[in-house]
Amino acid sequence: MLKARIAVLVSGGGTNLQAILDAQNSGVIKSGEVVLVISNHADAYALTRAKNAGVEGIYISKKELKTQEAFENAIIAALEEREIDLIVLAGFMSILSERFTARYDHRIINIHPSLIPSFCGQGFYGLKVHEAALAKGVKVTGATVHFVNEIPDGGEIIAQKAVEVQDGDTPEILQKRVMEQAEWIIFPQAVERIAYEISNSN
Repeated sequence: MLKARIAVLVSGGGTNLQAILDAQNSGVIKSGEVVLVISNHADAYALTRAKNAGVEGIYISKKELKTQEAFENAIIAALEEREIDLIVLAGFMSILSERFTARYDHRIINIHPSLIPSFCGQGFYGLKVHEAALAKGVKVTGATVHFVNEIPDGGEIIAQKAVEVQDGDTPEILQKRVMEQAEWIIFPQAVERIAYEISNSN
């Protein structure tokens, strides 16, 4: 069985990328292999993580390419050249158009740090999600892995895991707990599940 070829799109530190790479090394992910990391920021630490793992990392600048279409075309060219089967968004802070998402229908997955449909959609990312959860006073939050379509956080849900909100939580403390207790567990599991389905359908 051929492994699904995975590209991870990142914008920052790449903690979820690291969780995926670690899961690959430990055998949690065995049906797919990360062969490419794309960042829209030249100084993203995620590119260093890719290099340390012996994975090709490239930088594609939306600013330099000027338009969304040119930016997405450059990403598509990189994906096609490397025959990518599955695209994983791991803290990728650029909204992808319907033209792009439709091209890779059910081949793009993302992780969001809340239990969708709570605290999601346009403008909800990073610490903002946890700030909103704390402001609302919810007792349970968590993370959601979902397919990506043209609506931000609007695609079909693949996996969810709940995390308790504790007294005295700050957005930073809650973010760390959600990562450790939910994101870094369900994201690699979901990557394996979708990679398995892809590699068996090829």
